[in-house]
Amino acid sequence: MLRGVILSFALMAGAALAQEADQIGTEAGAGEVIENGSAAGLQAWMTGFRGRALAAGISSATFDQVMPGVAFLPNVIERDRKQDEFTKTIWDYLDKAVSEDRIVAGQKALRAHGPLLDQIEARYGVDKHVVLAIWGLESAYGLVRGDIDTPSALATLAYDTRRAAFFEAELIAALQILQSGVVKPAAMVGSWAGAMGHTQFMPSSYLKLAVKFDGPGKPDIWGDDPSDALASAAAYLANAGWKTGERWGDEVRLPAGFDYGLAGDRTQKPLSTWAELGVTRPDATPLPATGWAALLLPAGARGPAFLVYDNFAAIETYNKADSYVIAVGHLADRIAGGAAFKASWPRDLRALTLEERREMQSLLLTAGVYAGTADGKVGPLTVAAVKAFQRKHGLVPDGYPSLEILQALR
Repeated sequence: MLRGVILSFALMAGAALAQEADQIGTEAGAGEVIENGSAAGLQAWMTGFRGRALAAGISSATFDQVMPGVAFLPNVIERDRKQDEFTKTIWDYLDKAVSEDRIVAGQKALRAHGPLLDQIEARYGVDKHVVLAIWGLESAYGLVRGDIDTPSALATLAYDTRRAAFFEAELIAALQILQSGVVKPAAMVGSWAGAMGHTQFMPSSYLKLAVKFDGPGKPDIWGDDPSDALASAAAYLANAGWKTGERWGDEVRLPAGFDYGLAGDRTQKPLSTWAELGVTRPDATPLPATGWAALLLPAGARGPAFLVYDNFAAIETYNKADSYVIAVGHLADRIAGGAAFKASWPRDLRALTLEERREMQSLLLTAGVYAGTADGKVGPLTVAAVKAFQRKHGLVPDGYPSLEILQALR
């Protein structure tokens, strides 16, 4: 049962770094999506792609070795439209991401790889529990590294056109990796979105930030030894601005009558300012006297509240979804022996369907408070628009896109 639960979630979470261009990027607009792609259409696309790949430095030998084996994968398109970080409520997402099984498996992995993780933490300054949590979410601690041919997945998504430029660049990066000889084409497999290895690096992230932990040669994130992949995840976060010795965030308690409009815009305030506003730890003890933090309400006014720090933003570069970042931070804390969140999630609420999210965005556009597109992806622009609508109509401005807000917009 343990393996089944963890494997199921890893298959859903395995596209982490592909999210970098998604949550915000799609709200800014995207190309027309191919809804009825075909193998013949992909082959025609590859004819044009060949010249672009060779111009980017891919040899004709490499192209001719790899690309004839590329196939159109319609299930990849389907997965692209149904990403859990954007289609589930955060509590449903966390139920799987930070399950008791995953915590226990993480603690077992910590015992098994403790010396390695200690060395990685010492070298890169990144909390070993956070590195371990990313490993757990991305590949179930190495059990599920993906079995989809990476060039096929990336070519399918580049041909799809929703994020064509992003995925074509990733496909060229994958060909560069294959051209270097670090991995054979048959071994370059991963998630549906082209993320690879124990910690699910996209090809461009591998080229920029993957590191060899020990010994000569290029980083191997595909093999059974997780050393290079875990070190690469730590190097990635260090490059993103991870602050050694600091936390990702903390659950807090808000006072009665709190102005929820202060939450969610990532504008940090001194902890002393939050304290003056009545924000405390869940047990009502005072906040630290120094430091800066932003207030996050991932489930609106009825769910847990968090003060998040600079390290939240570092994890966010790995995956833009708040639910993912909170999952990484909370799983890390639980593996280290921390407690579950104190506040309850509003489980009586349901997630909006894709059509409902699109309808909400269309109505927000009509109301003049939304500057994005009606694509059904709820990101910062949608949250800000909901908050503006709530303020205008005397509602609690928590920015949460609930069914109640959709009904009010109607």
